[in-house]
Amino acid sequence: MLTSEIIAALERRFPPTLAEEWDNTGFLLGHRGREVDTLMTCLTLTPDVAAEAVERGVDLIVTHHPILFSGTKRLTGDAPDSAALLALIAAGCGVYSPHTAFDSATEGINAWLIRSLGVSEAIPITPSPGDPAAGTGRIGQLDKPCSLADLAGRLCRATGIAGTHRVGEPDREIGVVAVACGAAGSLLDDALRAGADAFVTGELRFHDALTARSSGVAVLVPGHYATERPAVEWLAGELDAELDGVACFASERERDPLRWHAVGA
Repeated sequence: MLTSEIIAALERRFPPTLAEEWDNTGFLLGHRGREVDTLMTCLTLTPDVAAEAVERGVDLIVTHHPILFSGTKRLTGDAPDSAALLALIAAGCGVYSPHTAFDSATEGINAWLIRSLGVSEAIPITPSPGDPAAGTGRIGQLDKPCSLADLAGRLCRATGIAGTHRVGEPDREIGVVAVACGAAGSLLDDALRAGADAFVTGELRFHDALTARSSGVAVLVPGHYATERPAVEWLAGELDAELDGVACFASERERDPLRWHAVGA
C-alpha cells in the first residue's frame, strides 16, 4: 500500500478535526507516495525505537506522541533525537502521529481504557463539537460496581503494571468511572462535575490529589506510559488486520522510562 492510503485509513479512525489546536498531528516525515510493506507503532519515537525501525526495515512509523513538537531549528547528528530523525530520513522511513485525535476518537485510547475497566457504554467527559460521540476522556457506569481495590487490580492487569498510585480507601465502592489517558489530571474537575466515583489518569499533580481526597472522589494514577502504550499495541493488531499486504507490529524495544523500585530490590 502507498503511504497516502495508510494515512487515509488512519484518519478515518482518528479524524484530524479531533486533535487539539496546540497539537502537531498528522504526517510529519516522509513521502506520501512511498510504498509501505512494514509499519511499526510506538508511544514515543525515542532514539532506540528509531534504531529498531531502521534495523527492521520499517517503512512507516505510527507514533502516538509527535516528533518535531516544539520549534525545531536544526537537525544535526550532534543530538540523539535529531540524529535519530536523520537516520529515519536516510532509510526512507515515514512518520505519522495521531496523538490527541487518537485519544479522543470513538475507538481511541480512552475508549479502549475504559472498556478494559469494565464499562461497556461510555461517553466523552467533554464531547467534541463536531461529533458528540467523540471527545476528551470517557465516563460511564461499570457493568457491575466493585471496590476501588478491585478496580485498581483490573487497571494493573489491563496495562501490565505491578501497581498504581491511589487516592481513596481500597474498600470504597465504585459505580461511575472516568478516564483520561496521559497527562490529563487537569480533567479532574470535569470528572467530578460529571459525577465520577473514580478517576483514572496517567499523571496528577500533588495538589490535585489533595483536591480529589477532600472532594471524595477516588483516583488511580498508574503513569503516563501505562495508560497509553497498551492501546498502541492494540492499534498495531487492528492495522495488521485491516491493511492488506502490510505487516504491522508494535515496537519491542520501547519501555517506560519510569520504573517502580521496591525496598530490597
